[in-house]
Amino acid sequence: MPIEQPHDFEALVAQYPRAIMIATKEPRITYVNHMFHTITGYQSDEVVGKTPSVLSSGLHTPEFYREMWQSLANGERWEGLIWNRKKSGEDYPQWLSIYAMEDRGQQVYVGMFMDMGERGGADERLASLAYYDPLTELPNRSLFKEFLNARVSRRSRGDTSFAVLFVNLDFFKMINSLHGHERGDGVLKQAASCIQSVVGKDDIVARLSGDEFAVIVELQEYDMLHELCERLIQAFRAPVIVGDRECFISASAGAAVYPVHGEIGTELLQNADRAMHMAKLAGRSCYRIYSEADDEKGRREHELSEALTVSLKTASDEFHVVYQPQYDLCSGQIVGVEALLRWQHPEFGAVSPGDFIPLAERRGQIHEITYQLVRGIMADLREAPPPLQGQCGLAINISARQITDARLGVAIGPLFDRIRELGWRPEIEITETHVMNLSEQSLKILRAFQEQGVGIAIDDFGTGYSSLAYLQNLPVQVLKIDRQFISRLGGQGGGSQIVTAILGIAEALGLEVVAEGIETQEQYQELCELRCQRGQGFLMARPQRWQQLQDMISDPYRNSTG
Repeated sequence: MPIEQPHDFEALVAQYPRAIMIATKEPRITYVNHMFHTITGYQSDEVVGKTPSVLSSGLHTPEFYREMWQSLANGERWEGLIWNRKKSGEDYPQWLSIYAMEDRGQQVYVGMFMDMGERGGADERLASLAYYDPLTELPNRSLFKEFLNARVSRRSRGDTSFAVLFVNLDFFKMINSLHGHERGDGVLKQAASCIQSVVGKDDIVARLSGDEFAVIVELQEYDMLHELCERLIQAFRAPVIVGDRECFISASAGAAVYPVHGEIGTELLQNADRAMHMAKLAGRSCYRIYSEADDEKGRREHELSEALTVSLKTASDEFHVVYQPQYDLCSGQIVGVEALLRWQHPEFGAVSPGDFIPLAERRGQIHEITYQLVRGIMADLREAPPPLQGQCGLAINISARQITDARLGVAIGPLFDRIRELGWRPEIEITETHVMNLSEQSLKILRAFQEQGVGIAIDDFGTGYSSLAYLQNLPVQVLKIDRQFISRLGGQGGGSQIVTAILGIAEALGLEVVAEGIETQEQYQELCELRCQRGQGFLMARPQRWQQLQDMISDPYRNSTG
């Protein structure tokens, strides 16, 4: 027997699970349903005949309501977040939809709404609205922006300040890659809970996209922000349990405070995002509060990053190679050169390698940098081979990230062949901090280079934490003492202890030593007394173009300081 369908439309509306209010064009309220009373606290006879402004919280500007009514006057449906006030005096966020319809020949407006601050009924909201993230059940980006704009509009009441936090999980892509998206989803849900456990129950937490979250935090005092951000970072240092396994994650956070760092929602969110990126640059697993100085630095870095991408793809002529000679410190003879890439941009001018090399590494463009370096060296060697014969080394710097990349061999193979044809010795340099984290596969590739006669040097030695046992197993022939230790030589305080220790380590392991950054005659003299074999620095020769190097090699004693 078929179930009898209800035909009483008013009974259906009265029991509808959303609050419904009907108002005339004037406007005057003519009808409210049972859910209206449940949400607002007002009985029907307390609001019928009155204007809808009886619900107004006073938190929105006149412009907000003018735009709403203008949309309705144009025959459009209006939908958005609005802060209204219950009979109890409590302000609450309400998701409101208003549309016009004909009722008995008269135009009326129908408003349907729900209490967005109510945690219950999430499943029903998720099923009917596109404003919640289905994985975490947090507001999504669209709804968060509505909350943020509504919070900004409360400025007229002189409320306490608030902050926007932008939170990003560190290395989250690795979790998806190593353990699959199912575990990644579990981590995201745990991250949402982690953030909620730190902030207040009335603060708004949202998932913007992927592994990005945002929070609107109410502040009684500015100093509260530092304490809250610190608790947030610490909370992510504890392992999260996903299924039957522990996952270790960290987060970087940025914060922007209203109205100091922005007076509109989009500006606050953008500045919080910029602060988060500064936290990433500072090493991750930390927080930064927005500052104009940091923003200017971040803006320049972003501009440089975009310019580097364009230049690598379309303007190879902006890159050139310079060569810094290495000397035998006893004889003063040139025994090697280090090839270095330079970038001359039409707008930014000469960009320091200390700026663009780290950018290229972070953006995955370091192979393109190596390609430009190799291209420049090959062009120089083709135009004018060096007159100096014998076992002179030509060194290039490579990133540890490139070692296992098959493209590296393709790029540097022809260069090394050409260097050998000239009777020189190819060398590669890797910084000590990178060498200490090489995988077994990377070490295997370096050993293969060594077997092919390629010299391998550890650059900036002394700045990392190399153990003697680890050094002994590395396929390395040269240690390059970092310039900060060389700068301490030749003074009255005596800064030779570290240099002496490094020379002792090198002698015990049968390694050569190159001193970097020699700038004074006193430093040069002390290195000779300490029996350091090789050195380079501005005292002997600055990095220079190939033709200048040609002239120097032709007269090797011209710049001798020995």
